Amino acid sequence: MCTHCGCGHDHHHTHDMSVSDERAIAIEEDILGRNNAIAADNRAIFRQKKILALNLVSSPGSGKTELLTATIMAAKDKMTMVVIEGDQQTSNDADRIRVTGASAYQINTGKGCHLDANMVKSALEHMSIEDGSILFIENVGNLVCPAEFDLGEAHKVAILSVTEGEDKPLKYPDMFRAADVMIINKIDLLPYLHFDIDRCEAYARQVNPNIRILRTSATTKEGLDAWVKWLTVESALCNLV
Repeated sequence: MCTHCGCGHDHHHTHDMSVSDERAIAIEEDILGRNNAIAADNRAIFRQKKILALNLVSSPGSGKTELLTATIMAAKDKMTMVVIEGDQQTSNDADRIRVTGASAYQINTGKGCHLDANMVKSALEHMSIEDGSILFIENVGNLVCPAEFDLGEAHKVAILSVTEGEDKPLKYPDMFRAADVMIINKIDLLPYLHFDIDRCEAYARQVNPNIRILRTSATTKEGLDAWVKWLTVESALCNLV
């Protein structure tokens, strides 16, 4: 069972009180060690094929999939984009991605609260990804467990919507510390909410002074140009390696 949220994911150690703290730590270190070894293999594949792999993480309902579909529609003439979708159940999000014309592979984790490197490795074996593509890995909605699990990505991108609390970076510091980019999404709703966006950015920088912050709306397309520009630059850097 997951050490953090008790989701039942069998890749983690149990919350059973009969398991000593020392034993629990040893099991977790073993799990993370095996995960990181597979993540390194994934990363080597991405580098060889010059694929920009991004791990998109957020709470449920942040608008990750809607932002992804808007991104693909805005940039599909400029770059090739493919998606791995992580959800506990259903293929709804993958189906939404496929409507845009992009390829999407669905991973259902069941009771699992996050994707791990082996799941991504298995997905890659069923996918045909062109060299130089951008691979979006849309993780299960959860701001806790995905912070620890490297998938082989170049960057973690944390997506936070303005319908959530502005103090999320302080409540979930591990995630925002692990992320290179934070996207504040659904900014078209700001006039209707009590959400201090400047304070949210300040909290994120308090946790991670180097985090890059973008503001977007998949509905109005505000901020999409800056996001697509960042993707273009990062993809170009992958091709130089």
